[in-house]
Amino acid sequence: MALLKGTHLVAEINGVRCSIIETGLDTKRMEFLKEVLASNGYEVMTEPEKAKDGTSTGSYVMGVTDLLMNPVVKLYQKKLFRKDGAVINPAYWYQWPNQWDTPYWQVQR
Repeated sequence: MALLKGTHLVAEINGVRCSIIETGLDTKRMEFLKEVLASNGYEVMTEPEKAKDGTSTGSYVMGVTDLLMNPVVKLYQKKLFRKDGAVINPAYWYQWPNQWDTPYWQVQR
Protein backbone atom coordinates (compact mmCIF):
# COMPACT_ATOMS: atom_id res chain seq x y z
CA MET A 1 0.00 0.00 0.00
CA ALA A 2 1.37 3.34 -1.04
CA LEU A 3 0.38 5.21 2.13
CA LEU A 4 2.47 2.95 4.34
CA LYS A 5 5.64 3.46 2.30
CA GLY A 6 5.49 7.16 1.51
CA THR A 7 7.59 6.78 -1.62
CA HIS A 8 6.69 8.39 -4.91
CA LEU A 9 6.87 5.81 -7.67
CA VAL A 10 6.56 6.53 -11.38
CA ALA A 11 6.00 3.72 -13.87
CA GLU A 12 4.49 3.12 -17.28
CA ILE A 13 0.90 1.83 -17.40
CA ASN A 14 -0.55 1.01 -20.82
CA GLY A 15 2.21 3.06 -22.46
CA VAL A 16 1.59 6.18 -20.33
CA ARG A 17 3.91 7.34 -17.54
CA CYS A 18 1.96 7.50 -14.28
CA SER A 19 2.40 8.12 -10.59
CA ILE A 20 1.71 4.77 -8.94
CA ILE A 21 -1.09 4.92 -6.39
CA GLU A 22 -1.21 1.28 -5.28
CA THR A 23 -0.16 -2.15 -6.47
CA GLY A 24 -1.62 -5.55 -5.70
CA LEU A 25 -5.22 -4.32 -5.87
CA ASP A 26 -8.21 -6.61 -6.10
CA THR A 27 -11.12 -5.59 -8.33
CA LYS A 28 -13.28 -4.16 -5.52
CA ARG A 29 -10.50 -1.95 -4.13
CA MET A 30 -9.49 -0.88 -7.64
CA GLU A 31 -13.04 0.33 -8.39
CA PHE A 32 -13.23 2.18 -5.06
CA LEU A 33 -9.95 4.04 -5.60
CA LYS A 34 -10.76 4.73 -9.24
CA GLU A 35 -14.01 6.42 -8.21
CA VAL A 36 -12.29 8.46 -5.47
CA LEU A 37 -9.46 9.66 -7.71
CA ALA A 38 -11.65 10.35 -10.76
CA SER A 39 -14.05 12.43 -8.65
CA ASN A 40 -11.01 14.48 -7.54
CA GLY A 41 -10.09 15.23 -11.15
CA TYR A 42 -7.34 12.67 -11.79
CA GLU A 43 -7.09 10.55 -14.92
CA VAL A 44 -6.74 6.99 -13.59
CA MET A 45 -4.89 4.19 -15.40
CA THR A 46 -4.97 0.52 -14.40
CA GLU A 47 -3.54 -2.70 -15.75
CA PRO A 48 -3.21 -6.28 -14.52
CA GLU A 49 0.01 -7.03 -12.69
CA LYS A 50 2.33 -9.53 -14.29
CA ALA A 51 4.53 -12.08 -12.56
CA LYS A 52 8.18 -12.36 -13.57
CA ASP A 53 7.30 -15.14 -16.01
CA GLY A 54 4.74 -12.89 -17.74
CA THR A 55 1.59 -14.52 -16.38
CA SER A 56 -1.15 -12.53 -14.68
CA THR A 57 -1.17 -12.46 -10.88
CA GLY A 58 -4.88 -11.66 -10.61
CA SER A 59 -4.21 -8.26 -9.06
CA TYR A 60 -3.91 -4.79 -10.53
CA VAL A 61 -1.61 -1.79 -10.48
CA MET A 62 -3.16 1.70 -10.44
CA GLY A 63 -1.70 5.06 -11.30
CA VAL A 64 -2.71 8.58 -12.28
CA THR A 65 -1.34 10.54 -15.22
CA ASP A 66 -0.40 13.49 -12.99
CA LEU A 67 3.29 12.70 -12.36
CA LEU A 68 3.43 15.05 -9.37
CA MET A 69 0.55 13.37 -7.52
CA ASN A 70 1.64 11.65 -4.31
CA PRO A 71 -1.28 10.04 -2.41
CA VAL A 72 0.44 10.38 0.98
CA VAL A 73 0.95 14.12 0.54
CA LYS A 74 -2.52 14.76 -0.90
CA LEU A 75 -4.22 12.76 1.86
CA TYR A 76 -2.46 14.41 4.79
CA GLN A 77 -2.73 17.88 3.22
CA LYS A 78 -6.49 17.19 3.13
CA LYS A 79 -6.72 17.80 -0.61
CA LEU A 80 -8.76 14.69 -1.49
CA PHE A 81 -12.52 14.82 -1.06
CA ARG A 82 -15.42 12.39 -1.06
CA LYS A 83 -18.39 12.95 -3.35
CA ASP A 84 -20.33 14.51 -0.45
CA GLY A 85 -17.55 17.12 -0.03
CA ALA A 86 -16.03 15.70 3.16
CA VAL A 87 -12.25 15.42 3.38
CA ILE A 88 -10.89 11.91 2.87
CA ASN A 89 -8.95 10.59 5.86
CA PRO A 90 -6.79 7.44 6.05
CA ALA A 91 -9.68 5.38 7.46
CA TYR A 92 -11.80 6.17 4.40
CA TRP A 93 -8.86 5.59 2.03
CA TYR A 94 -8.21 2.13 3.53
CA GLN A 95 -11.95 1.43 3.79
CA TRP A 96 -11.85 0.76 7.53
CA PRO A 97 -15.53 0.51 8.54
CA ASN A 98 -17.22 2.88 11.02
CA GLN A 99 -14.24 5.23 11.31
CA TRP A 100 -14.52 7.45 8.24
CA ASP A 101 -15.21 10.61 10.20
CA THR A 102 -12.62 9.93 12.92
CA PRO A 103 -9.38 11.95 12.87
CA TYR A 104 -6.47 9.76 11.76
CA TRP A 105 -4.74 9.95 15.17
CA GLN A 106 -7.81 8.41 16.87
CA VAL A 107 -8.48 5.54 14.45
CA GLN A 108 -8.69 2.08 16.02
CA ARG A 109 -7.49 -0.62 13.63
